[in-house]
Amino acid sequence: MLAIIRTGGKQYLVSEGDRVKIESLVGEIGSAVSFETLYVGDDKEANVGVPVLAGANVEGKILEHDRHDKVIGIKYKPKKDYKVKFGHRQNYTEVEITKISVK
Repeated sequence: MLAIIRTGGKQYLVSEGDRVKIESLVGEIGSAVSFETLYVGDDKEANVGVPVLAGANVEGKILEHDRHDKVIGIKYKPKKDYKVKFGHRQNYTEVEITKISVK
């Protein structure tokens, strides 16, 4: 069974047992979280919410909080002697999807 969840301003296609790196969540490692569900379906049926699917539940377990690899950026203006190099590491939470259900 597949589900589309929304968290952190993004949408993710997940199924049970998937490990997903999402925007940072508040919670302890090992605690359970639930997500807004937009779609739940399989080969035989599809349930689509407008915008959120009522009665659907996607639950997960927080595995870790960490940071992605560094991304390097450069600002440059020609003929102005202006060049700035910067780096950024985004925080994330790794979640394992434990249960997808529809009522």
